[in-house]
Amino acid sequence: MKPAPFEYLRAASVDEAVAALAAHLDAGEEAKILAGGQSLVPLLALRMARPALLVDVNRIPGLAEVTDDTGSVEFGALVRHSALAAQVEHPLLAEASRWIGHPAIRSRGTLAGSLAHADPSAELPVVAVACGAVATVVGPAGTRRVPAGELFVGPLMSALDEDEMITSVRFPVPSRWGFAEFARRHGDFALVSAVVAEVDGTVAIALGGVGPVPVRAVGAERALAGGGSVAEVASAVRDELSPTGDLHASAEYRRALAGELVGRALHQARSRAEAAHAR
Repeated sequence: MKPAPFEYLRAASVDEAVAALAAHLDAGEEAKILAGGQSLVPLLALRMARPALLVDVNRIPGLAEVTDDTGSVEFGALVRHSALAAQVEHPLLAEASRWIGHPAIRSRGTLAGSLAHADPSAELPVVAVACGAVATVVGPAGTRRVPAGELFVGPLMSALDEDEMITSVRFPVPSRWGFAEFARRHGDFALVSAVVAEVDGTVAIALGGVGPVPVRAVGAERALAGGGSVAEVASAVRDELSPTGDLHASAEYRRALAGELVGRALHQARSRAEAAHAR
């Protein structure tokens, strides 16, 4: 199939982009931002999305910058997955980005596009939740900052208004971390992914693919803070999760897989800490 007819605007600035979104919203029409297009274009082709306007933000200056600050890194909205995988300022984000799709997808997909799409199985949203990332969001009413824990509100649903766009995301850099995921085939969305990240002395455990949004395993975090072993923390993960089953995996399978992957991520985090101490 081919997309339904739409207007096209190549925005020259963030202000122009959000103004165009707002104008169509006021007119009762749908408008969408076009960045990497890796999620949007297939929906257009299947006519599951029929926006009256596409606002292309790829030529807006400054949206692909990476700024390394003390203890955190700010990534522009248009930083591609391939660039995330190649950068060295945030090693956890680099590792997670290498698991996204295939090279062709990573060469076009963008950080903000992935977060705005809000797929609960995607790699970047769960890393954002684990690290406590904060998105800078711009709309007609001005600029606001949205923590990752508040950005995702449901499967493929974010807290962004229809006339807003993410312009950058600040990721605190964890002092130790681990990342693990399982997919049936290379390049598929993960059945379950697990991230362990220590930021400012606090260890977060986040999981993707086990609910409508990426979730923090707070019970497992308490077990870890209390000196629990890897096996005890993994058991706490399984006890607190209530995933739903689907055609890809049963709820029980996802629960068991979550415990296993958290254990792997914890082992990675401890191995990295021991290696750093040895140096």
